[in-house]
Amino acid sequence: MRYGLIGEKLGHSFSKIIHEQLADYTYDLIPLSKEELDIFMQEKQFAALNVTIPYKETVIPYLDEIDAHAEKIGAVNTIVNRNGNLKGYNTDFYGFRYMLLQNNIDVKGKKALVLGKGGASKAVIAVLEEMGAEEILTVYYKENPETITYEECYKNHSDAEVIVNTTPVGMYPKADDCPIDLDKFPSLKGVADVVYNPLRTQLIIEAEKRNIPSAGGLEMLVAQAKYAVEIFLDTKMEDTCIQKINTALTKERSNLVLIGMSGGGKTVLGQKAAEKLGKQFVDTDAEIVKRIGMPITDFFAKEGEPAFRKIETEVLHELSSQNNLVISTGGGIVKNPLNVEFLKRNGRIIWLKRDAELLQSGNGRPLAPNMAATKKLYEERLPLYTAAAEAIAENNGTAEEGLESILSAYEKTFI
Repeated sequence: MRYGLIGEKLGHSFSKIIHEQLADYTYDLIPLSKEELDIFMQEKQFAALNVTIPYKETVIPYLDEIDAHAEKIGAVNTIVNRNGNLKGYNTDFYGFRYMLLQNNIDVKGKKALVLGKGGASKAVIAVLEEMGAEEILTVYYKENPETITYEECYKNHSDAEVIVNTTPVGMYPKADDCPIDLDKFPSLKGVADVVYNPLRTQLIIEAEKRNIPSAGGLEMLVAQAKYAVEIFLDTKMEDTCIQKINTALTKERSNLVLIGMSGGGKTVLGQKAAEKLGKQFVDTDAEIVKRIGMPITDFFAKEGEPAFRKIETEVLHELSSQNNLVISTGGGIVKNPLNVEFLKRNGRIIWLKRDAELLQSGNGRPLAPNMAATKKLYEERLPLYTAAAEAIAENNGTAEEGLESILSAYEKTFI
């Protein structure tokens, strides 16, 4: 009998990885069309299932029993087959509650906006109610008697203090999208997003830019999986396993991104860090050279810096959707704030800081042909590196010391 996840599109799912760390069974990803779902549910050839978009409500008529909590929510994401008797539960509720508590997002007495009206939104609303939110409004992209539109939301509810996204807007491969404009809500005290791929959605990045407490969906996914395993196997597990798996998975999936001046050691130490961490190494300048078919110095002379920066941003955008990389970037990527946002989606940005007098100059560096130009460039970019970095690694000593500083700085970004 199978354990697994059913849904329409499951290519992005981390559920298999998480469940197989939590429990001793094989967990399958089972994509089903609406027609296939009917046959699958009637055949009942499974021991236990999780359910995701768009079937959290669709599966309810197939159930023989439904947990009182799930019935009240009106959505099911966990089904157990007990001798042919199917019972439904909702562990999204417990996963979302865990995520809010773990990230100190206090909703009590606050006005909350829930984006989307699918199965996940129902669990989110139930949690907000239980945790004492004063007012909860559901925002939907079209007219509906039970919801408000985004236009109405901007016009009449700019005093909202909590926003939760339960839509797939911002999910890979459309990671550039953001479901709502946070500038319209000056009173925000918390933002949560159930999307977990990329690790930080554009919505979460926008919240971080404004210093608003925020939480992404991977933590909720791990937490709800833990509660689902307890139901699958009729057992109890410590909550400490949630953070352990979440941290390990985030580290494994995250990119280590090195920024800093050219000649500061990013390539050499990045390669060493990649080997140490078991990640793939990528040098963005090398990727650009492949694309332009000539040395960067020649391209600068022929096409100019703006043309180079355009290609650089395109390369960074493509890399930002990948996982488990060490990325060595060009010295000037921080000049475009978009580059930093792209890299933060699946990456932790480390500034490899080297004193100006120790930096290399010349050797194919069009903006730093000599030491005087290098020092001038360093002073100009210093505030940009400071603003972009999530941690700083010093590289003024030996290569071993520089590598250790990078690995330590990367580790600190997960604390």
